[in-house]
Amino acid sequence: MSQRRRSRAAGSPPGDAGPPPSPEKARRIRPWAALGSDRRVLALALAFRAANALLVRTYFNPDEYWQCLEVAHRVAFGYGHLTWEWKRGLRSYLHPLIFAALYKILALLHLDTPWFMAMAPRLLQSVFAAFGDLYLYKLSKCIFSVQVAQWTLFSQLVNWFMFFCITRTLSNSLETVLTVAGLHYWFFAIQSSKGTSVVSKHQAASKQSHPSRKLALLIAALSCAIRPTSAVTWLYVGLLDFIQMKSKCRFVFLEVIPVGAFVLAVTTLLDWWMYGSQVIVPLNFLKFNLFSSGGDYYGTHVFHWYFTQGFPSMIWTFLPLAVCGIVKSREWRISGLIAWVLGVYSILGHKEFRFVLPVLPLALMFSGYCLAAMSQFKRKNLHEKRCLSRLQLSVILLIITNIPMAFYMSLFHQRGTEDVMYYLSKEAQDGRVKSVLFLMPCHSTPYYSTLHYNIPMRFLDCTPSDNQGTLDESDRFLTSPSEFVGAVFGNLSSFSHIVLFESEERHVLHLLLRNSFHEVRRFFHSHFKVDRDLQSSVVIYSQRDVL
Repeated sequence: MSQRRRSRAAGSPPGDAGPPPSPEKARRIRPWAALGSDRRVLALALAFRAANALLVRTYFNPDEYWQCLEVAHRVAFGYGHLTWEWKRGLRSYLHPLIFAALYKILALLHLDTPWFMAMAPRLLQSVFAAFGDLYLYKLSKCIFSVQVAQWTLFSQLVNWFMFFCITRTLSNSLETVLTVAGLHYWFFAIQSSKGTSVVSKHQAASKQSHPSRKLALLIAALSCAIRPTSAVTWLYVGLLDFIQMKSKCRFVFLEVIPVGAFVLAVTTLLDWWMYGSQVIVPLNFLKFNLFSSGGDYYGTHVFHWYFTQGFPSMIWTFLPLAVCGIVKSREWRISGLIAWVLGVYSILGHKEFRFVLPVLPLALMFSGYCLAAMSQFKRKNLHEKRCLSRLQLSVILLIITNIPMAFYMSLFHQRGTEDVMYYLSKEAQDGRVKSVLFLMPCHSTPYYSTLHYNIPMRFLDCTPSDNQGTLDESDRFLTSPSEFVGAVFGNLSSFSHIVLFESEERHVLHLLLRNSFHEVRRFFHSHFKVDRDLQSSVVIYSQRDVL
């Protein structure tokens, strides 16, 4: 038995020690006590994430559309814009093809209406997210206890950033689900090999351990196929246990290489077929993002950003509880994985919140451990009469600091660019939109995947230039809006509609009026600026004769 197990036995992890309380007291202590089976957890997660998906109506990151749904729409319907990454073979078609299949089903059922085209992808992702919640629950139960798993699920569902991001069609969202599921099977295999399963040690070794580990490797390979940088996570997990393995050659040659080679072969053949040429996406991705620092084109942050700003903003008020859980649980493998991922990603200049999303559920698992420990402490002191216990105060604080923020970020902050495309989609279906020009920073809105109507559209290009210091169209427009529009587009009469932010509207208003454009709709976008001037609203201008 490992030292970690011996220390747990001495310290009694939450939920594993002490006399059981009465049913009434147990229900008061654990609000999640009704979740007695994995099926009920999955049912709760499916219902919650479906509502979650319907409540997410804001724009977060362009990749949600431009690297997934736009590509899927092109595959399914024959039109859609491919960004420069696809022309250089930096992305795999594996992730977009999932949503291309969804689009095909919607078309066959004649459900490809504006509402379904906008909401169905997130509803599908909500199903994946629900399974991610289930596997986080099972992982927590495998490593700690049922009570910890229940409080971990609470943390996962309440955390504002998980609510805000996990049902979006980002590849990082699916990567997060696969990472949690893979870790569950990996740790289940470890527990089974040590004889900690409910079945006998011989049965665990013969029936449970190797299939679970192979399944974990398969899931890990799929995660790496979707996001090659997921290898950072699995390199740590694999090497940590590889060092302690007795049959190292068997593990490498009979498990890792066959599974990895199979997934690599299938995804490579898939990409060759879709690209029409022999493209090795993982190699191109790593060369561009790691070896040439191509991601730095989109901005850089200080090396400590993930530790001091990025990850603390994501985990939010769960941070003190997570730190407490790490110290109390002494589960250094998982906490070490979190630190490893944050540390490796800190080396890269370009940093984004979504890059470290896969380790957020793991951090929330430790907050669940801390809450479970508080629950156990409260159970031992039920005879003390207090207005509010430390556990109750913590739960109230977590709810009031996360749920309002989740709703605000999901329903209000930066919603104008989604509303404008939904409006244009309905107008285009009625034949009132002929062509659209987006005078705003590149990729500020969804595109054909939401419009779902094959009309000419033009946005400002921001393809990286081989010559450093060369401004792209988006930067040139923001530097001098009026001069850029006059020089590049001249007569704007070739467009029936023009979309722009209020912050740039005043600079080109005279050009719009001169070309017989007038305002038709204005959508709220944001109360405060993010990385540019305040983009408080999105405005649509239309030529008078179009209406």
